[in-house]
Amino acid sequence: MTKESKKKKIKNAKIVKLNSEKILERDRKINVIKTSLLIMTLFLIIIYFLLVSFYEGGNFTISLDPNFAQKSGLVMYEKDENDDKRILKAIPSDFIDNISVKWLPKDINQQEGGSHNGENYFAYSFFIKNKGSEIVNYWYEILIDDVIKNADEAVRVMIYRNDEQKIYAKINSKTGQPEEGTTPFYSNKEVAVEQRKDFKPGDVDKFTIVVFVEGDDPDCLDNIIGGEMKMHMDITEEHILQE
Repeated sequence: MTKESKKKKIKNAKIVKLNSEKILERDRKINVIKTSLLIMTLFLIIIYFLLVSFYEGGNFTISLDPNFAQKSGLVMYEKDENDDKRILKAIPSDFIDNISVKWLPKDINQQEGGSHNGENYFAYSFFIKNKGSEIVNYWYEILIDDVIKNADEAVRVMIYRNDEQKIYAKINSKTGQPEEGTTPFYSNKEVAVEQRKDFKPGDVDKFTIVVFVEGDDPDCLDNIIGGEMKMHMDITEEHILQE
């Protein structure tokens, strides 16, 4: 083999080696990119399902503490007491425009159990019965899960327990005083916190929850258009302070 042939062979070997290293480096980069894309895709899927579970399934749910229910004999249902559930889900109202409380049906709390939404308001009724053998006390709380565009400034939450009505509203942002004819929200995270005392065996409480946007509220302005407010209700033996 001549000297020139040897040089050519060595040169070709170096080229092959360099090409192999470039291919390996390229493959490593491709694998890193694929792995990163896979991680990002999985992360986005997880976030998507978390958001779906948070925002879907009804804008309002009522939950009965299972441990308390088992101990006390409390049951919760829409129509048939034998069809009791630990979680009730209401049909959401996709769009609500501002109205006046005067426009709501006068018999809104006389409807049967379940969802009975109307034009520009959300309404849901359900029952709690003491099937146990002892007198019990229970708490009912409406908690705020999320607020978008300060919609809570003009929202009204009306609670009927049997024939007793209370309307809850956030205090006036300018005066710091309760809105006329309303009970102030219990806190920034709780609409209402109430205790039902002396619930005797065989007693039945009917609840009707109504949510609407009060057009006469001074804070019902254009800046809350497109806003949302998500809430749920808990039935518990004890009130747990919200951080």
